[in-house]
Amino acid sequence: MKRAVTHGFSLVEVTLALGLAALGLITVFGLVPIAVLTNRNATSETAATNIARLAVADLRAAKTASPMLGMTIPTDPTSPPQFVSPDVVPCSAGQTSATSQIRYFDSQGQASNTITSSSLYRLIVTFVKNTTATTTTGATYVNVKVTWPAANDPCTIKPGGSVETFAALDRN
Repeated sequence: MKRAVTHGFSLVEVTLALGLAALGLITVFGLVPIAVLTNRNATSETAATNIARLAVADLRAAKTASPMLGMTIPTDPTSPPQFVSPDVVPCSAGQTSATSQIRYFDSQGQASNTITSSSLYRLIVTFVKNTTATTTTGATYVNVKVTWPAANDPCTIKPGGSVETFAALDRN
């Protein structure tokens, strides 16, 4: 007598397949929080880079005060009170330099002179002494740093993230 052949999977095969699928799904679900954190950090860094780019462009377009951010630009690059030496930019003795100009930005990119509950980013602009400049010629050096969250002074508390650039403004 011949036995009938049935086609299909055994219970052991189904159990192994479900176990492998579950292992794969657990691995993928475990990576989701890391992907979300990476995406948030990339978004914050992009916004901070755009703020720094805006600040440098605004300073380059100005003669005495930046039109958008209202930052005062020193006219004499040899004037000590308005400039700091390069080794203390932008922090000096655990504090933001007294000559630094600070602006705060919210999620919509609106600048403010004071910190508010909606401030996300802190822009610190510090003019650096140009040791080769004279009173009539020489580039104006500026250190631009954007940190987040805005409530943390980056000189006293390590910020969640930061973007920093150095620019030379030709004033001749």
